[in-house]
Amino acid sequence: MADGPHRATAAAVLTLVGGPDNVTSLAHCLTRLRLGVRDRELVREAELAALPAVLGVIPDDTYQIVLGPGVVDRVSAEFAQLLTDRPRPVDADELAHRGAALRTEQRARNATPGRLLLHRIADVFVPLIPALIGCGVVSGLNGLLVNLGWLPSLVPALGAIGAAFLSLIVVFVGYQTAQVFGGTPVIGGAVAAVIVYPGVAGVSVLGTRLSPGQGGVLGALGAALLAVWLEKRFRRLLPGALEALLTPTLTVLITGLVTLFGLMYAAGRVSAAVGTGVGQLLSHGGLFTGLLLGGLFLPLVTLGLHQALIPIHTTLIAQQGATPLLPILAMAGAGQVGAAIAIYLRLPRNPSLRATIRSALPAGLLGVGEPLIYGVSLPLGRPFVTACLGGAAGGALVGLFDQLGSGVGATAIGPSGWALFPLLKGGHGPAATAAVYAAGLAAGYLTGFLATYCFGFTPAMLTTLNATPAGEPTDVH
Repeated sequence: MADGPHRATAAAVLTLVGGPDNVTSLAHCLTRLRLGVRDRELVREAELAALPAVLGVIPDDTYQIVLGPGVVDRVSAEFAQLLTDRPRPVDADELAHRGAALRTEQRARNATPGRLLLHRIADVFVPLIPALIGCGVVSGLNGLLVNLGWLPSLVPALGAIGAAFLSLIVVFVGYQTAQVFGGTPVIGGAVAAVIVYPGVAGVSVLGTRLSPGQGGVLGALGAALLAVWLEKRFRRLLPGALEALLTPTLTVLITGLVTLFGLMYAAGRVSAAVGTGVGQLLSHGGLFTGLLLGGLFLPLVTLGLHQALIPIHTTLIAQQGATPLLPILAMAGAGQVGAAIAIYLRLPRNPSLRATIRSALPAGLLGVGEPLIYGVSLPLGRPFVTACLGGAAGGALVGLFDQLGSGVGATAIGPSGWALFPLLKGGHGPAATAAVYAAGLAAGYLTGFLATYCFGFTPAMLTTLNATPAGEPTDVH
């Protein structure tokens, strides 16, 4: 408990030596309180010596305030408590350090076999994103020309350019999978190519004829993983003279047969279930689904679990030409942007943090949220939660439009925020599709802003975060 008279003495001494920001060290001996001070000009020595409990002041290497035996111990303890309790300025560097520590901690927690597998699967698909974006934009342009009736002679060419990559995406997935997991990339591509080969239409499984492309990217992923596993074992077991001939032959043959008579059928069922499941969720419970996905996406990002969605997005794009999940998940970034603007306004006397927000906000508007997540909201704590509320609101609105039959999808993964506009696809024309997505962004911005402005800070947080170090100018822009 605080000792009243000694607490009052400590508080008076702290004020007269220039305040907590002027104190650099604290120690005491049998009779004297020894203080290191940053600026001796701020010490009001005459007033300090006049305090009733002070028996004398000795300016030396440290300021020595004579209090007497017994008293010095109690005043020193109260003085240390005042220094601990004082609002300390929190700047962008400190928040960045906290964010880096949080990211390191999350990575350590993520280093489980399951999450490491997700990281490696993400490594399969991430290199494909530039091609998905390029072809997605071309497909969007082609759709616009079709709707407007312009340049009919160019439409078939643009259609071929936009669709060609998706028609062969399984080959690239197979190639990348083998490369990431330590096999021969071209063998991975070769076994995946079986899936899209037109001749598979002559193969029957369980009385049902296969169709080219059945199983999609999930089948290609499974086929390439099996090929890598077989290749490694054959290379270890076969004698050197035969290994170069038999390893690729047996790998392609066995994996191809398993793909045709098992993986294509099984992966086709899973892919169909994914497409049907997502469609059912959005058509019958779009509002709740959007609220949940939009609200939880930022925590999923910090945990690394969002990577599990990449094969789902890719499957939906290959099946339906667009993924309806990405515009919903993009609302998390909108909530983050709204929260950042509120933080900026609530911290008028924290110039370094405001400068960080100004520099990171343009990237946040374009869907690159990591600078705001790890540099601002996550280290602060409460604003991260209120940013998630903004994402939930935007996701709920976009999901509601899905439920009402005016859903939007993205023809590629990777971009978010404003950068997603050129990749949007919907059933009611480009203008209506863009309007739905823009309404979701607006809801995310507004809710993230209001939730953070009203509930993102405790009074103590505001005091601490707005504590400007002595001599530092206040940012009033």
